[in-house]
Amino acid sequence: MSHFDKTTRRHVDGTPVKGRAGIGENRHDPYAPHAKPAEPTWCPECGAVFEQGRWQWKERVAGHAPPLLCAACKRTREQMPAGIVQVDGPFAREHRAELLAMLQHHAERAKAEHPLQRIMAITDTAEGVEVSTTDIHLAGELARALQHAYQGKLQLHYADHQVLLRAHWRR
Repeated sequence: MSHFDKTTRRHVDGTPVKGRAGIGENRHDPYAPHAKPAEPTWCPECGAVFEQGRWQWKERVAGHAPPLLCAACKRTREQMPAGIVQVDGPFAREHRAELLAMLQHHAERAKAEHPLQRIMAITDTAEGVEVSTTDIHLAGELARALQHAYQGKLQLHYADHQVLLRAHWRR
């Protein structure tokens, strides 16, 4: 596992992080389609439509679009997040509702533009909460939003050879 500290922009071994902080080309996402689906295609669970090369929120043309479960719905159904944001510490416990409202606001805004970016679950832990997401970029965005709004300490851990971000924010 590659460990990255946002405050120093260095890996645990001291080497500087290059490019997009841990998102490498050698990562394998088993939920990414091997080929683009026919257009239009719609997800029978969430209603998103694949058209013009991407998933989007739009009305499905009745009877003209074959069904296909989108990657976000597959991840949610199989409980396989692409991102996990751990939020803990005394500040997190005291301001739980405020922090979750901010995270949900950011997630809803992202989901409106990118249907595959969603919060899968919010789980209470002994130290705070854990937010799992269907998209690695959303997890990073949520973690950076916490850091920007409330400072604290943020650590991002990208799993080698797979698409998984574990973010840990504490204050």
